[in-house]
Amino acid sequence: MTVLSLALREGTAEAHTLAEHTAFMKCFVRGLITPSLFRQFLANLYFVYTALEAALASATSDRLGAMYFPELNRSGQLAEDLAFYYGDNWRDQITPLTATRVYLSRIHDLAQSNPLLLIAHSYTRYMGDLSGGQALSKIVRSQLALPEGKGTAFYEFPALPTPEDKKAFKQRYRETLDSLGLDEDAIARIVKEANFAFALNCNLMHALEPELKTTIGDQVWQSVVIENQPSRREHPRPAAVAV
Repeated sequence: MTVLSLALREGTAEAHTLAEHTAFMKCFVRGLITPSLFRQFLANLYFVYTALEAALASATSDRLGAMYFPELNRSGQLAEDLAFYYGDNWRDQITPLTATRVYLSRIHDLAQSNPLLLIAHSYTRYMGDLSGGQALSKIVRSQLALPEGKGTAFYEFPALPTPEDKKAFKQRYRETLDSLGLDEDAIARIVKEANFAFALNCNLMHALEPELKTTIGDQVWQSVVIENQPSRREHPRPAAVAV
């Protein structure tokens, strides 16, 4: 019998690696992010998390409802960051990128037609946030010289403040996944959707890369992004996955 948590981990391993090797993320981990790019990144994530969390919170299915953990919600944390970077009128200054609109459309479509597949989007986003957020927060704080307690609320989980808390919660999350009692077909569809969620996330980052390349210059771009680039397959186009 297939175990959902293991199927997701193994079935998305390649997509996870591809996400880590986008030009945006490679520059990010090297401290080449700028305030302008970072706040755009957060703004687009705000739209994604707001849509996802609204869909999860309104779930009528017991199975999907079991995967809604309010302590993971990011939209409020992102709103705090956006107020810091844009000012009090931040809502009037942000608009989703085209790639983000595609991402949002997928979430909205699933909420109406196949809400169980939102588990894939929850898994892709939150498990990544819990696993890598602290390292990314340190990079941002160092690169942007942020004042104490400002600008990286997105990476903070007030209900899970310690590494031990996060580790225990991830185990609880995996156990909840495995307790849903899904059949092989449902598991396969969720894994497929999780790979698509990774692709949507990569497309969001790709949309920010032209400005990133202009900002850091061709020479740095070549050395960081293109040299020693691992061979990889392209992500599927957003239309490739059907509900």
